[in-house]
Amino acid sequence: MAEQLPPPNALCVGTGEYTTGYVGGQASGSDKSAGVIGLSLFHLRSIGNINGIMFAGTNGTKFPGIRLHLNQVLDDVYQNIVSEFESFPADDCPADPLAYLTAMDRLAPGDCVLIFTPDDTHFEIAMSAIERRLHVLIAKPIVQRVDHHRQLIQSAAAQGVIVAMEVHKRWDPIYADARDQIRGLGDFSFFNAYMSQPKSQLETFRAWAGKSSDISFYLNAHHIDFHHWAVRDFAVPISVTASASTGVAKSKGIPTEDTISLSVQWKNLNSGNLGVAIYTASWIAPTSDVHSQQRFHYLGHGGEIAIDQAHRGYQFSTDHDGLKSPNPLFMKYRPDAHGNFAGQSGYGYQSIAAFVAAVGSVRAGATTASDWDHRLASAKATIAVTKILESGRRSLDNHGSTIPIDAEI
Repeated sequence: MAEQLPPPNALCVGTGEYTTGYVGGQASGSDKSAGVIGLSLFHLRSIGNINGIMFAGTNGTKFPGIRLHLNQVLDDVYQNIVSEFESFPADDCPADPLAYLTAMDRLAPGDCVLIFTPDDTHFEIAMSAIERRLHVLIAKPIVQRVDHHRQLIQSAAAQGVIVAMEVHKRWDPIYADARDQIRGLGDFSFFNAYMSQPKSQLETFRAWAGKSSDISFYLNAHHIDFHHWAVRDFAVPISVTASASTGVAKSKGIPTEDTISLSVQWKNLNSGNLGVAIYTASWIAPTSDVHSQQRFHYLGHGGEIAIDQAHRGYQFSTDHDGLKSPNPLFMKYRPDAHGNFAGQSGYGYQSIAAFVAAVGSVRAGATTASDWDHRLASAKATIAVTKILESGRRSLDNHGSTIPIDAEI
């Protein structure tokens, strides 16, 4: 009988809001002040699906504050969560942009890396992990350039590792049902998606906003992936035309667009009929009952679907925060009656758990990495998303010109 391998070790590269809920020396003011990735990994460790956990950043002097923050929002809140982790660089090291390499060298082939860093750093970090035969989960957008995306696909296949994009909407039960419904509505005709975040996020992301990425890469990636996932068997994108509005970000000294819309022409493969999709993302929304407005409307030849993802018919109001429309289907932060973390059914958690389960399956020899190409949002299955996003940026940089997308998806 083959020796049973222990669960994989996990390295999270990037220690910001989505990982720890810690931004600018304090808890984030968003709805993710307890983080998502770190909390999910700590719980997965508590049930035996993860072994060691490491965090890598660029400034080690932030780690004492991160540990204190996690102790307050996790250890002191949940009976079943311990937020211990090994950190890179050391706490007395103020700057080491390559600390993640030191951390990766502590891992063994078959362990996993989760990358939640600025968009323009994804490719280099992911390639370093793949070279060490580590499985990789990357925040959306997986990369910004199609040539980089192709290299990820080729390198992942050569090393036999999973490389996937973290797009949690695929695990939202309502979005998943909509995807299956869409597949029965005939030819694709029209898709309109909107997603926003409040102006405060411009400060959260000031270090890279407009310098190395934009709001389309950051937010439009969500619905572009969902739409492609729903129609990829019968429709392909053929061109992109982008437009934008400006003013608010630039008034804050941030050289970026406020709102970006991508108009994408699609072609139905069997009939040749055309469809159009409009993906809009903004980060100048006012403070409201939700952190992020999120909705879409889909029209097929045989029916239509509309989803308001931000509002699930659930509201509460407090003296401190006023009226809120929470979404515990994404992440349930309130502990259960026994003080335990009880958010493992949330689709934010499920997205991480599904990747970890896939890694465990490959480690055990039950599956191969290629078996997960269409079960996760693998690099191989999501190149069309990068094609649309990169073409959108090129269109903006060329004064709204239409950018064709090659037919080979």
